[in-house]
Amino acid sequence: MGSLLDIRNLTVFRGRTRVFDRFSLQIEEGCSTAVLGPNGAGKSTLMKLVSGELHPVFSPDSHIRVFGRERWNVRELRSRLGVVSHDLQHDYLSCARGMNVVLSGFYSSIDTWRNQVFSETEYRKAEEVMESLGIRSLKNREFGSMSTGEQRRFLLARALVTDPGTLLFDEPTSGLDLKASFLYLEQLGALMRCGKTVLLVTHHVHEIPPGIRRVVMLRNGLVFADGTPEETLTSSLLSALYDYPLHALSLSGSFQVFPASGRPEGENAW
Repeated sequence: MGSLLDIRNLTVFRGRTRVFDRFSLQIEEGCSTAVLGPNGAGKSTLMKLVSGELHPVFSPDSHIRVFGRERWNVRELRSRLGVVSHDLQHDYLSCARGMNVVLSGFYSSIDTWRNQVFSETEYRKAEEVMESLGIRSLKNREFGSMSTGEQRRFLLARALVTDPGTLLFDEPTSGLDLKASFLYLEQLGALMRCGKTVLLVTHHVHEIPPGIRRVVMLRNGLVFADGTPEETLTSSLLSALYDYPLHALSLSGSFQVFPASGRPEGENAW
């Protein structure tokens, strides 16, 4: 396997705020990874760096390489990296029809435009992806009239339509009810079992599904801890990461946390 992400000595600003100062991180292709941390840790900045929405301060001894390359045409990158983010959902045009949301993945655009031409093969692929996610019946509905869960599935279809090997998710269950959250996480698990690599950015432990092989904890723009879920999602590390006493629980490969004073009796904590 090659390198999915290779960051060396990056300094990154958001406005006047320095988020990263000579930050380094490497992630290999095929290693589904969760990036976990509290608000302000640098998670969203990292995601925007990977997707090409944000650029670091130039320095001759620093670089960011995605799939081994420093420069990408956005459309070409999207053929290898599908993105589903809260910002994309918020910014997407409410008048866009479901089919157009999915087709826009071929151009990495917001809705489709007159100068964009789609082949019968691309239409057929869009239909197939919508069918696989159970949203084909909504293809003529406007994005703004859909539920949050339906919108999220259409954005997932948009990311999948080019059949990328890697998918980047930013807080995938944000705004979803309990049933929709679990169904969405089941879909993430199914994608990983089908060979997709998932890069998941979150501040919720429960969003980390079975199949994630590595957890990178960020705090204040630094790597706080890095290892397998079993090594990192522990009571002591999570308590330190969030500066709050927590008990971590594991069940069938899924994780959850509770306040230290509210641990359910009889549960296995570590």
